[in-house]
Amino acid sequence: MEQNKIPQATAKRLPLYYRFLNNLHHQGKLRVSSKELSEAVKVDSATIRRDFSYFGALGKKGYGYNVEYLLGFFRKTLDQDELTEVALIGTGNLGTAFLHYNFMKNNNTKIMMAFDANPDKVGKDIGGVPIYHIDDLEKKINGVQVAILTVPAAAADGITNRLVDVGISGILNFTPARITVPDSVRVHHIDLAVELQSLVYFLKHYPLDTEE
Repeated sequence: MEQNKIPQATAKRLPLYYRFLNNLHHQGKLRVSSKELSEAVKVDSATIRRDFSYFGALGKKGYGYNVEYLLGFFRKTLDQDELTEVALIGTGNLGTAFLHYNFMKNNNTKIMMAFDANPDKVGKDIGGVPIYHIDDLEKKINGVQVAILTVPAAAADGITNRLVDVGISGILNFTPARITVPDSVRVHHIDLAVELQSLVYFLKHYPLDTEE
């Protein structure tokens, strides 16, 4: 099935399914029901069955889903058989936290390099990742397709333009700035302050015990 026919809401849930299935596989579990999946990823069973239906018959009624088969299927669907190299732009507190964590534990995505303007950080490694000067961005990025942006908001537009010019195709933007990119570049905005405000609002106005 063509990937562009899968609803975006479904596509966003696929990494959740993959992470849980990966954990089950490491535990030696052979099969899982949609109810178990639902309780683990906090998505209702009907939605999980609908999501999976876009990919054909992935399970059997009364049996559930074969963990190893599903894991292999979603690994290929999410391109986890290939390493995705990532560049981190900005090694402040948040950027440094990403470098220490990196992402190889749960998937095949790895920060390969980072850039900063701070001379105290340039030339060093954080979490095994080399830090280059931001002036060397065009020289060092070497075909990396994905960037994480954790720079001050005022610098976001200028850095984004440079990333676009060197061929970056995806940006995970952690700055408050709403950066502008060509249609050929995908941006996912993650504003932690907005997410926190949203959480507090929902806590006050939508108590969990009233949700259906």
